[in-house]
Amino acid sequence: MTIKPLKNQFASDNYAGICPEAWQALQQADSGYATSYGDDPWTAKACDALRNFFETDCEVFFVFNGTAANSLALASLCQSYHSVICHETAHVETDECGASQFFSNGTKLLIVGGKDGKVDLAEVEHTVKKRTDIHYPKPQVLSITQTTELGTVYTPEELIAIHGLTKRLKLKLHMDGARFANAVAALQVHPKEVTWRAGVDVLTFGGTKNGMPMGEAVVFFDNKLAREFDYRCKQAGQLASKMRYLSAPWFGLLKNDAMLRHAGHANTCAHKLAEAVSAIPGVELVHPTEANAVFVRLPEDTISALRNKGWVFYTFIGSGHCRFMCSWATTEDDIASLANDINEVTKRP
Repeated sequence: MTIKPLKNQFASDNYAGICPEAWQALQQADSGYATSYGDDPWTAKACDALRNFFETDCEVFFVFNGTAANSLALASLCQSYHSVICHETAHVETDECGASQFFSNGTKLLIVGGKDGKVDLAEVEHTVKKRTDIHYPKPQVLSITQTTELGTVYTPEELIAIHGLTKRLKLKLHMDGARFANAVAALQVHPKEVTWRAGVDVLTFGGTKNGMPMGEAVVFFDNKLAREFDYRCKQAGQLASKMRYLSAPWFGLLKNDAMLRHAGHANTCAHKLAEAVSAIPGVELVHPTEANAVFVRLPEDTISALRNKGWVFYTFIGSGHCRFMCSWATTEDDIASLANDINEVTKRP
């Protein structure tokens, strides 16, 4: 059977292959024997690289995917009778098949609104305070997404304001960072400024969307919250026996800031795509392009025509508009090809 290569698409940054730095690290790790279950030199080097990246002592765990990272992290912050507050478009609410509830034995998700995918702090406070009786699942955690599901980025100032609220309301702060590297590259700040210095207790740090074959890191900035998290990983089937193949790409991508360079490239491509398509009559940007996502409103016939031309993209993400994602592998030719096709199909009678 011959597998036909798929042209570069804009449906997700998951579509891109393995970046060179991750691949090289995998090849280097694939030499001889190594102790299993994370007790190997590559995992130790990756954990130290993450501690250097965040400039703090933190507990680090590697899991296979983002659903496991988010749901296990939230479960570690909650009891089953607690609740987690998140934005109505948050991945933990819309795209994880109830995993957060499953792994926490029933912790409820309470959703709030907010412009451009960011939580409205007044709504968060109202959700916490509207009931305090024993019949209501006690709010315990605020989960935010960086970058958001609508492609926007929380600034350090916004995060500090969020932490002020969570501290006052006695909530833990979880950050879903599937595209955290894109946010850091967009903000051009040190990673610590948008994590532990801004009050984040635990970060689920995405590797798959940033050029790795698989794997996410769960980073506890409050080390006490990581108690027995290794047992959660084992019970959930997330303890890799050959852990070096999950951890080595992290070392490769964090070395010499390769991850942030790739994220910055993806962001730049998204801005170029947004500029190109926004100049086309009938195309409307519906959310700010702040990282590597472009959201546009297109007529239904235009959407159908683009799909008939072979383009793959999502329309159910976030607000229901067309989402085009750029990755480390996106090229200017890819952008021009998509923009030209959009321009062509919108001109049809």
